[in-house]
Amino acid sequence: MSFASTRFLLFLAVLFLLYYTIPRRYQWKLLLAGSLFFYYFAGWWCLIYISVTTVTTYLTARKLDELAREQGAWFKEHRGELSKEERKVRKARDKSIRFRWMLSCLLVNFGILAVVKYTNFVIGNVNGALSLFGGGQLPTLSLVLPMGISFYTFQAMGYLIDVYWGKCSAERNFGKFALFVTFFPQLIQGPISRFGDLSRTLCEEHAWDCRQIAMGGERVLWGLAKKLIIADRLAIPLRTLVGDPEQYSGVYVLAVIFLYAVQLYADFTGGIDITIGVAQMLGIQVTENFQRPFFSKNVAEYWRRWHITMGTWFRDYLFYPMSVSKPVLKLHQRCRNRFGRFGKHISVHTCSLILWFVTGVWHGASWNFIVWGMLNGVVIIVSQELEPLYAKFHARFPQLDGSRGWDLVQILRTFWLMGAIRVLDVYRDVPLTFRQLASIVADFRPQVLWDGSFLELGIGSGDWLVAAAGTGAMLVCSLLGRRRPVRERLLDHSPHLAWAGCTALVLFTLIFGVYGIGFDATQFIYNQF
Repeated sequence: MSFASTRFLLFLAVLFLLYYTIPRRYQWKLLLAGSLFFYYFAGWWCLIYISVTTVTTYLTARKLDELAREQGAWFKEHRGELSKEERKVRKARDKSIRFRWMLSCLLVNFGILAVVKYTNFVIGNVNGALSLFGGGQLPTLSLVLPMGISFYTFQAMGYLIDVYWGKCSAERNFGKFALFVTFFPQLIQGPISRFGDLSRTLCEEHAWDCRQIAMGGERVLWGLAKKLIIADRLAIPLRTLVGDPEQYSGVYVLAVIFLYAVQLYADFTGGIDITIGVAQMLGIQVTENFQRPFFSKNVAEYWRRWHITMGTWFRDYLFYPMSVSKPVLKLHQRCRNRFGRFGKHISVHTCSLILWFVTGVWHGASWNFIVWGMLNGVVIIVSQELEPLYAKFHARFPQLDGSRGWDLVQILRTFWLMGAIRVLDVYRDVPLTFRQLASIVADFRPQVLWDGSFLELGIGSGDWLVAAAGTGAMLVCSLLGRRRPVRERLLDHSPHLAWAGCTALVLFTLIFGVYGIGFDATQFIYNQF
């Protein structure tokens, strides 16, 4: 059930009506039932996967809490009987027991994710190696990826690790924990919420709040407009450009870079807008996932602004624990002693490359995503190593610091660099992607920009004008909303203008949205992850 479908809107309308008419103490139970019903439409068998994750995580977290209480009580009782060394040994043993429980649950759930998502990728690579030596071929498996498995698995495992670290207590009510895992607005494409953040409002009793409902509804409309007016319209010429790479090379590749950046942003942020808007209409606060990423001045900043919850998940649960692990600390000491200043960075860079490899694998079971992830890591590492040169450059030209012109140069540089790396996601073939990028120099053909060739890509001049106007509207709203969201400012200072804007959004989406026979307005790009 896609967000951009009439079925979802009908489901949401019925749920919303019931949510504010039933006794408030039953609201969270209605959300749980609605979330399971929503997930059922992805296939009844998908409920098995998400149920296994929910049950195993709930039971393991309760066990970790129980062990922590028992161990704490034991130490309190025997505090005066143990020497310092005995206490140290006992704490290490207790920590080891809790770690094994946590690790078992992590292996089960990440194991399920790995099997359904990566088995055929591994088999395909093994078959490729076997074919080089004339060996037989292994059969691939008929595995269907459950909807949102990467998102709910990471969210549940983040909760488990937080319980292990003592950052939050285990939820004792199974139904409330099940709602945390299955909450329907964020199942399709996130955000990846933390238990301590989402649980604050998820199971509370919520009264009718006109302001929150209005702001949430406006955000839902804005998300649908971005999806249907911009993203799905630009998908048409992109399919044409990518479908025949030999014909559409040179300057067309620059068009692919730009159009896919806009399409992906409109599609992904549109879905997140709907997620956050629906939750806000229900009185629930969901973490923001974007912060104007296309205004970033370097790649590291870009990834602090794009898909924020995924980036912070990898940072907090993978990079930081890995960087202070014993093997990495030993590597750091050896490299520092042997290679001097650069050696101090080797261990950090190694962790960064592992992080970006995992990030690439998370996005998809194919080499283009792995190369995409590694390229991001390499660019960030190179930038970090060149920081002394950057400092000298700015010392030589101090007038550039803070100037709008130089800021714009850095923003455009980051935009096109990230776009060039991102086309690995478009062509889905590593050698083809690099051939297409090379053709920008080897076969530029700038005349296609003005000879009418772009009107032969599946949409006419009117559609290009609508897409350009929609992109401009996104840019303006992003600029105006740097300090405070536009919809909040409108509601506070001009409610009539806010309602007029909502009406205009509805009309524009109905008139200019890409939907109906011949179009697929049902799938969001990040559904595949």
